[in-house]
Amino acid sequence: MGSSGALVCSAAFVLVLLSSASNDEHNWEQREVTFDIDKILQGRPSFRPRSFSRPPSLDYPVQFPLGRPTADNLQAICLHGDHRPRYPESYFPISGFGQLVRRANAVNMAESWFSMCCKGNQTWDREVTLCCATQAWELSVQSFCDEDSSVKDRLYHCCRQLGMDRLNCFHDDAPNPNYDATEELPVPRLSSTTNFSFDSNTCQRTVHLYSARAIRRKEKKINIHFPPGRPTADAIESLCRDQKLRPVYKTNCLPGEGYQWVVRQAKAINRIEKGFKQCCKKKQDVLSCADLKWRDELNKYCVGENGGNTHSHCCSGELANERYRCFQDISPDPYYNRTSVAEELSLNKLCDYHKIIKNKFPVGFSLKSFVDQCCHRPFDIDATICFEQSLDQMSETCSSRKPSLPAVRRCCRMSSPQQCISKILMDAITKATVFSQKKKRCPLA
Repeated sequence: MGSSGALVCSAAFVLVLLSSASNDEHNWEQREVTFDIDKILQGRPSFRPRSFSRPPSLDYPVQFPLGRPTADNLQAICLHGDHRPRYPESYFPISGFGQLVRRANAVNMAESWFSMCCKGNQTWDREVTLCCATQAWELSVQSFCDEDSSVKDRLYHCCRQLGMDRLNCFHDDAPNPNYDATEELPVPRLSSTTNFSFDSNTCQRTVHLYSARAIRRKEKKINIHFPPGRPTADAIESLCRDQKLRPVYKTNCLPGEGYQWVVRQAKAINRIEKGFKQCCKKKQDVLSCADLKWRDELNKYCVGENGGNTHSHCCSGELANERYRCFQDISPDPYYNRTSVAEELSLNKLCDYHKIIKNKFPVGFSLKSFVDQCCHRPFDIDATICFEQSLDQMSETCSSRKPSLPAVRRCCRMSSPQQCISKILMDAITKATVFSQKKKRCPLA
């Protein structure tokens, strides 16, 4: 009988197993049995149920995707960068796991770029850092989808969408949208193999934003409230009531080179406010009139954008409603309530008004030390505490040596020198605030 008998026995044994797997009423899940025909011919049957294997994603988890940077999570992005996962090449086996590897690379890339943006926040305003992080995140999403669609593999479902829908999909899928610290020990940072160059001309929330030229030279600061929020039923009352409190902008004060995009924004705001003034005089259909003016002027703004350097990503939307929704989302005053609440003044406002104070309302001593120490601070240092410490240091000069500045000498004769110096600064801040709120002003602070 010999080898033929062994072959027959082995084949019969496999058939019995297959029959048992299909007829077992207590099996909740059909198990697929595999066998090696060469080993059967050699008299050594080999089989295993595939359902016993673990999904590879459980063995090599990746926290993907990352959420959209916002004003709420920006501090966590910068503070906890060393306590979120990174994925070196050694994390995965040599072959396979292609989609997980692509996801891990996307996380490494974005985190590396975030680190670059956070290093700049000591010399940038918070809005600039947020703009940088947002640009890095959007570029990492685009890079991932480009790579994911270039291979014959299942495409990540968010990459099937376009524009804002794609970005919203990635944000909604994020397992850690708040960028909380998830690692107990600091992780080694991985540099990105793809270069990232921050372009401030794509920034939209331009309250206190630097232009590209200003970021390089730290000379000029942009202070313009663009775009205005879309008129709504909830906002139309404050839109009309506080119109005289909202600024319009001069454009002849801007240099010709590098500020064309500011000129376009200023002119768009001026035209929109002029249209609002006409609509608010009406007794009927005020909201419809204001909304039409808003849409028409932003459409004209986008036509001008397409004729020159594209500054607004909102203008790239193919559908009008998508474009309008984008402008509303990035508006610094979407509900027209900034002017309806009195501005709370504090020493922190020195960061915004120190140039106006120096040129228009001098206080008798230099503000440079205050600005250098407290205005370009890391996120973990509170500005209010910093200013209080600076006042303490200045008042200490009263006892240590005779101050050379007359204003400080006068305060030194007071019972509370610190309170005296603080009052001088607050008076100057108040004057600068009123001055800066003039109806027509230059977009350059």
